[in-house]
Amino acid sequence: MRSTPDRIRHAISFEILGLALITPIGAWLFHVPLADLGVVTIVGATIATIWNYVYNLGFDHLMQRLRATTRKTPLIRIVHAILFEVCLLVFLLPVIALYLEVSLLQALLMDASFAAFYAVYAFAFNWGYDRLFPLPEWREAAAKG
Repeated sequence: MRSTPDRIRHAISFEILGLALITPIGAWLFHVPLADLGVVTIVGATIATIWNYVYNLGFDHLMQRLRATTRKTPLIRIVHAILFEVCLLVFLLPVIALYLEVSLLQALLMDASFAAFYAVYAFAFNWGYDRLFPLPEWREAAAKG
């Protein structure tokens, strides 16, 4: 299982790269001033960073209990990414609606767009992160066949 420093590195690097990608794209796509969307994305990233840590820790404990490993198949990675984004959508919907002064439906459409981006991004980022920083148990399992 991943260490606390590794989990913190994962969560922070995930959010920094995600912010660098989504903020200018979202401002352009939704015709919202970059500064306003920047506030929303920074608040969202802060909430997401905390959620990322808690969610991944819980998910890994569940994987360890159910499968005796934290190694994820492609299907488990898809489920992992979708569940993360659905829960995050519930947390962020009121933040977007209140700060940008848009209806809940508009906030839902914006948040769903962000969630779609982040679901794909999370899948790719986590796969890449696991390849860059593999756990010793994965290397041992790969060596055994």
